[in-house]
Amino acid sequence: MRGFLTFNVLRLVSKRGMSGEDLRKELERRKGSRPSPGTIYPVLKSMSENGWIRENSRGGKERRYVITARGRKVLEAATEKFISMFCDMKEDFERIEAR
Repeated sequence: MRGFLTFNVLRLVSKRGMSGEDLRKELERRKGSRPSPGTIYPVLKSMSENGWIRENSRGGKERRYVITARGRKVLEAATEKFISMFCDMKEDFERIEAR
């Protein structure tokens, strides 16, 4: 899986169906800056081509994306990797906060 943005998008879509605009707003809320459409939509396209998400349109203009079974497997593996890489850093972060 390429990059942290892909991981975040897949994780958010796994919780509920979301449009590209929903994802942009949620990432802004969490990170403080809103990714451009030129950043989000290529990620969604790539994830769709890989079979990790699919479009779940309700007949309207807005495309909503939902995670697939394959996407859930990718997300589980990526989450395990994320935890193994970053959870051992907890002590380092606690030391920085204590300063």
